[in-house]
Amino acid sequence: MVRTRVGYAGGKMPDPDYHHMGDHTETVQVDYDPERISYARLLDVFWKSHTPGRRSGSQQYKNAVFYHDASQRELANASRKALEERTGQTVRTEIVPLNTFTMAEDYHQKYLLKNRVDLNNEMKRYYPNHRDLVNSTAATRLNGYAGGHGKKEQLAREVEKLGLRPAGQAALEGLIRR
Repeated sequence: MVRTRVGYAGGKMPDPDYHHMGDHTETVQVDYDPERISYARLLDVFWKSHTPGRRSGSQQYKNAVFYHDASQRELANASRKALEERTGQTVRTEIVPLNTFTMAEDYHQKYLLKNRVDLNNEMKRYYPNHRDLVNSTAATRLNGYAGGHGKKEQLAREVEKLGLRPAGQAALEGLIRR
């Protein structure tokens, strides 16, 4: 993953924010390197990370895959159909075009990382400007680990690249249980 950022998409109302979202949906923008991971693999991860048969309770929390072009639309629809065939259940997640993406407020960005003061302070050494932190690949990786995602083998391969001091590395390693 190159980076992730949270925000609002899918609606027509200009300049949505958390308190005035209008017809937008809260979402995660994923920037990735197609040389390292395919869009199809990202879809596999997506389907495993939420409950695709759940009905959306509101526009704000709608289950959706936003696509950029016809190729992504076709892959998303095919993966949804394959999931339905594999599980025998209706997938209610919508496949919709991404017309606009508006970044969420700063306090929403890298939320899990920010709640780990030890790791967040490590990142502030490199990224005193909040926007740089939000756009950082290292901060994206740390945010994922802070959320309990990732495996020990994966962390062992990349911990040196994250720029943490030994205490920060130990704190991060303590978060990974598998």
